[in-house]
Amino acid sequence: MSSSEATPPSNANEGCVGPTSSDAGKASACAGCPNQSACSTGKFSSPEAKAAQEAEADQIRAALSNVSHALLVLSGKGGVGKSTVACQMAHTLASRGYSVGVLDVDICGPSAARMVGATGQTIHASGTGWTPVYVTPNLAVMSVSFLLPDADAAVVWRGPRKNGMIKQFLTETVWDDDGLDYLIIDTPPGTSDEHISTVQYLQAVGGVSGAVVVTTPEEVSMSDVRKELNFCVKTKVKVVGVVENMAQYRSSVSSLGFRRPATAADGANGSANGNSGDGTTVECTEEVLEMLREKCPEVLDMIATADVFPASGGGPRGMAEQFNVPYLGGLPLDPNLLKACEDGKCFVDAFADSPAVGPLNALVDKLVKAMPVEEEMDAEDINKQLMEE
Repeated sequence: MSSSEATPPSNANEGCVGPTSSDAGKASACAGCPNQSACSTGKFSSPEAKAAQEAEADQIRAALSNVSHALLVLSGKGGVGKSTVACQMAHTLASRGYSVGVLDVDICGPSAARMVGATGQTIHASGTGWTPVYVTPNLAVMSVSFLLPDADAAVVWRGPRKNGMIKQFLTETVWDDDGLDYLIIDTPPGTSDEHISTVQYLQAVGGVSGAVVVTTPEEVSMSDVRKELNFCVKTKVKVVGVVENMAQYRSSVSSLGFRRPATAADGANGSANGNSGDGTTVECTEEVLEMLREKCPEVLDMIATADVFPASGGGPRGMAEQFNVPYLGGLPLDPNLLKACEDGKCFVDAFADSPAVGPLNALVDKLVKAMPVEEEMDAEDINKQLMEE
């Protein structure tokens, strides 16, 4: 069986024989499949089609030959912080000395360039392919945003053109000559064309190391993320673990803002003093912080918490147990994490004392343990090992 036979369409029936099989469209498992009519024509199993698929796989295999691990970052729900997790994992790995690439396949909503600090950059095209943008010597990013005429340009493409762009990214991006330890692939929400194409292209060459699935704690999010986990089951993508983002709001008390209920005494001055405009509250942050500095300064160093998105049922941890996949931990809502993403900085370096630094480092520790990188020995190490033997 060819590699492409092993990666049937994600909407195929159970027991799919694969579109390139001689039984495609004819086997009993094909009955009622939405792809049956297309497969039965034999256009995917003709010698010409198989030759084209093998050539395509050879291109991708060559382009990713020096990549140790390709990691998909997925979520069935939009707005859960998937790009935040992807880019800050990349930043953190790079800060530890690993060689990291970020591939943004969110064609219509690319955000990786901003989050890794590469806005306004362009890629260089040569005879060998596209050179990604290097933020640091060991952190590179490739995104469709580098190809747009301006930052606000809309990408209005149908599926085939999106798939073609993803194929170009995978076959024509020239990553570091010394290779990548981790290629982190930031995907859009859902289980759309981008996901299907990316998984099928990578699986054709055995190039998917696994996926990190991101969710927030509430059921509205988890109901869609369960679909993403089922997508991984159906496409045989290993789930490295579930990340619970926005698990809890955390901030030092000294970074909080404070407001008090407005009174009649505030009158017309309420607005000038920071009145919210509805006559109910007045800004009083400095007043409160000064009071704390005078009477209870130790409180300023405490961490204030709040469950902004209360967990539903067993929460993301329970969902991970239900699918028998690891729970990688929770990342709290931390204003400094948002600021790091907005500024394209490495959060764990720029805000070393911030509440979310510990959880993010712990998450990356688990990732490295699950997907270790073998270190190459230099001549001195080889000689030392030979001497010891």
